[in-house]
Amino acid sequence: MKVIFLDNDGVICLSNNWGGRKKKWAKYRSANPDTSPKLKDAPVEVRFDDFDQKAIKILNQVIEETGAEIVVSSDWKLHANLEELGDYYEAQGIIKRPIALTPNLGQCTWYNDMVWIWSPRWDLEMTRVIEIKQYLHDHPEITHWVSVDDLNMGKNGESWKDWGLENFVLTPRSNEGIKQSGVKEKLIKYLT
Repeated sequence: MKVIFLDNDGVICLSNNWGGRKKKWAKYRSANPDTSPKLKDAPVEVRFDDFDQKAIKILNQVIEETGAEIVVSSDWKLHANLEELGDYYEAQGIIKRPIALTPNLGQCTWYNDMVWIWSPRWDLEMTRVIEIKQYLHDHPEITHWVSVDDLNMGKNGESWKDWGLENFVLTPRSNEGIKQSGVKEKLIKYLT
């Protein structure tokens, strides 16, 4: 099985889309004044910012060319379940629903015997790497995989970063995400 560990913000939900959920929430609350005052109780299409349509096109091309499945590694998994995220991905135009979410850090056990220095500077990155490695540990049927994220989780040949991922593609420009030159080709390379 081939898997893309997919982050959303800065990858397919780009900075020009950020803040859209606030407008959706205000519109929803106005139309439904008797609903819960908590965003987490709103329909999934109200809870999240929209994905960039050009980024979705690139993602769909990678999926079509490689047959890869999506596993959500984004922190959006904290605000919706797999079914809700699948519905949202479909509504946004992604051709495959995610098959899973990476486990949360508290559910991860594979790294208990590892010794590395936890750095507050890299807290988010280290957490996400552990969650992805746990998923890989639990799913030996995965033959090819790649993680794509705007957080730098790659090893990049840096010895101090032994905790990083080998199969990693960085999208450092939050306004371009997966559309950045060369990203599509790197993803396909890891998945073939």
